[in-house]
Amino acid sequence: MNGGTRQGIDLTRVLHAPQRRVFAAWTSPEDFAAWYGGEAEVPLDRVAMDVRPGGAWSLVIVLPGVEMPFHGVYREVSEPDGLVLTLKDGSTPPDGEGETVTVTFTDLGDGTTELAFQQRGGNLTPAQYAAAEDGWEAFFDALAARLATHP
Repeated sequence: MNGGTRQGIDLTRVLHAPQRRVFAAWTSPEDFAAWYGGEAEVPLDRVAMDVRPGGAWSLVIVLPGVEMPFHGVYREVSEPDGLVLTLKDGSTPPDGEGETVTVTFTDLGDGTTELAFQQRGGNLTPAQYAAAEDGWEAFFDALAARLATHP
């Protein structure tokens, strides 16, 4: 590490969709491919999700001339309240733990849900966490758009 104090990412969003719909957006391959990656393409045939504790997930974001693979394992699955999963990208060493992502979905009533997102692991530099946070913000913009167009 480069001595920075940043150890992760914390984001909160209020989404205009019921709690079960937000959970489904994180656990259905069609939904996940539509928003993970923001504006980038995620071909559905490059997404795999075994949504159960110990089950693996993977997807590939495809940009012109570049493929960005992401994968991990579900640690906890609490439908419709949230998920805990590991997250690794192409730069993670094969034996590396990767990052741990915790997402909690809280029903706020009126068909809205609070998404509380936390990424931890300490495997990234502060600059990498800042870049990853910007990425997640773009992903969550795409998630909100997906929920608006596919209620």
